[in-house]
Amino acid sequence: MGTEARECVPERPAARRAARGFALRWGPLTALTVAVLAGAGLWLAGRRTAADWLWAAVTVAALAPAAWSTLRRLWHRQFGVDVIAVLALAGTLVVREYLAGAVIALMLATGRALEAYAQRRATRDLRSLLERAPRSARRRRPGGGVETVPLDRVAVGDRLVVGPGDVVPVDGTAEEAATLDESVVTGEARLVQRAVGQPVASGVVNAGAGFGLRATKDAAASTYAGIVRLAEEATARKAPVVRMADRYAAAFVPFTLVLAGLGWLLSGEFVRAVAVLVVATPCPLLLATPIAIVSGLSRAARRGVLVRDGGSLELLGRARTLLVDKTGTLTAGRPRAAETVVAPGGDRDEVLRLAASVEQLSPHVLAAALVRQARDRGLALADPTEVTEEPGRGVTGRVDGRLTRVGQLGGELPQWAARVGERAELAGRSVVWVSGEDGPIGAILLEDPVRPDARRTVRRLREAGLDRLIMVTGDRPATAEQVASAVGVDDVLARCSPQEKAARVREESRRAVTVMVGDGVNDAPALAEAHVGVAMGATGATASADVADAVLTVDRLDRLADAVEIARYARRIAAQSAVVGMGLAVAAMLVAAVGRLPPVAGAFLQEGIDVVVILNALRALRGGLRRRAVAPESRELLDRYAGEHADVRDALAGLRDTADLVATAPGSPECLPALRETHRRLTERVLPHEAAEEQRLYPALASALGSAEATSPMSRGHVEIRRLVDRIGAHLAQAGAGPLRGDQVTDLLATLYGLDAVARLHLAQEEEDYFSLRD
Repeated sequence: MGTEARECVPERPAARRAARGFALRWGPLTALTVAVLAGAGLWLAGRRTAADWLWAAVTVAALAPAAWSTLRRLWHRQFGVDVIAVLALAGTLVVREYLAGAVIALMLATGRALEAYAQRRATRDLRSLLERAPRSARRRRPGGGVETVPLDRVAVGDRLVVGPGDVVPVDGTAEEAATLDESVVTGEARLVQRAVGQPVASGVVNAGAGFGLRATKDAAASTYAGIVRLAEEATARKAPVVRMADRYAAAFVPFTLVLAGLGWLLSGEFVRAVAVLVVATPCPLLLATPIAIVSGLSRAARRGVLVRDGGSLELLGRARTLLVDKTGTLTAGRPRAAETVVAPGGDRDEVLRLAASVEQLSPHVLAAALVRQARDRGLALADPTEVTEEPGRGVTGRVDGRLTRVGQLGGELPQWAARVGERAELAGRSVVWVSGEDGPIGAILLEDPVRPDARRTVRRLREAGLDRLIMVTGDRPATAEQVASAVGVDDVLARCSPQEKAARVREESRRAVTVMVGDGVNDAPALAEAHVGVAMGATGATASADVADAVLTVDRLDRLADAVEIARYARRIAAQSAVVGMGLAVAAMLVAAVGRLPPVAGAFLQEGIDVVVILNALRALRGGLRRRAVAPESRELLDRYAGEHADVRDALAGLRDTADLVATAPGSPECLPALRETHRRLTERVLPHEAAEEQRLYPALASALGSAEATSPMSRGHVEIRRLVDRIGAHLAQAGAGPLRGDQVTDLLATLYGLDAVARLHLAQEEEDYFSLRD
């Protein structure tokens, strides 16, 4: 009962505000409409003098505020097209065309009401961020119990309680498992699970049972607060495109006045001048362009891209050059355990378990990658003892009484370890060595993987009109070149400092409208130098988000391509609405100037033009995206098979080790059992996955990809993977109890190394071309 009462209280002021807003938007229009209809009733009843007086009163009621607004703008040296509306209203009073004046007044009121509705509809997503901002938090007392405190009193380290349905007040780490709805902040519709110790961003909604949260940031520094600040600026600042209408007035207003004067001068009838002014009332220019741009802002916000203002959206739509940071933008931004290699006869899972167990207490970013990989594989970590950490060298401790050292390795390396080091160097990966009492027992290769959607996003950006794409990074040239080649950018700037990044952005900005995308404190100067700076805000890059013109609130690079396409579409709709509306108005003005369109008819015609262009501007709320829609059932299949890729990669993990063993010791007792185990994993875990994709996933994607032929290259990959697996099986059948014959070794090596390359390439292509379709 108490909870229900608590939930009802805030709704009453909200309901009153909504009712007051509705009255302010539609009240004037309703009153004027009733007055105009009442005048029509009086006119039909034969009381025409009373009708004229009522219509004149309506005209004056619209003229007074419009004239005051125009005079105020002129006082501030702001000359706009609204002066025509004032002249038209005044002119109808002079020539006693009171009905025409009333219709113009009704037209202006309708335009304002439609503008208010359109802006409310277009900014609904931005405003919802502000309305949902939490104001308080429930904090655990040191002595027990829970207290409700204002949000600004929450400090780092406080233990909070997040109830069912609550908005998470500050950034923190979960003290209990939690189910969260992150759609408002990230744009992702699916519920997500957060385990104990995992970070939770402010602004997301608790969709499950209540859980404890330990604050890692205060309210002002939290993710949601930064997004709200951008939303407030986005709703408060006026877009440059709106001011463009006033620049058009420099040509349109003189043309209108000259045409009206000519009509009066040549005919001697002042009513013609009034008719020209009536149909020239420039609602299309005043309303259509801002509505289209604000609609584009809302559309981008729904796609997870919060653009600071209309000017930034307009510049994004004109961009020709893109500079993008590598780490955290084109790549995941955090290391991932790509491969675990063990000494001959070793156990891969045991090596990873020992390393992760020791690293549990280390704050190092590589330690977090090892622990995360072990937990993802379901390994049971032990509590380490006697743990010591030597900065720059590694961590040492005992796991189940067994001495384990994780970190760098000095001295002469065994042959297998030397090969691992060479392989890591060629692949641009980091190596973490795992050693025991008698030396190294394994190595874990870490990488910062390229985002699966990076290459597809680059292609879409080129299709959207960006013709120059540059990657800037502080990483090594060899690693940078590998990433650049994988994603398809035009140029690479490696080993560059933040100052060098900013200088390159400044240089490119002199040539064309430039966008810079970055993540992290070191990218903030470059973002500030660009025409449009875009921050990867979902990763918590608050410093870069503070200076950015747009923030990707979802950790997906393809939303940048969405934002560019939306921006170009909104600009196109804005220009189209303005040009069509002004063109129709000019045609009507010419007809009025020759006396073929009286003021009353012109007023009704202009009303119709306004409605047409405003409705056209609202088209910016939809359309413009090139990506094809994926059916919900197809998305479910994509989620399922994307989730299985981790298991497929795990099954492939020992393939390279087995190949190395066949190459170096084909006659050893371990060789044939290792080959049989590899074949078993391939036939039981990889081939069923490939067959299920072929039968269910690929047919479901045919419509989203345009045709069934689009999956043909991937189907050919399935055929090649099965052929190579069957070839390994044939060699095992020939070998019997062993050992392998010399002629088998050569073909097996080609088969194993070839299968490793083909399977990994196939997985990468699927993730790039198919799984990035998940919305």
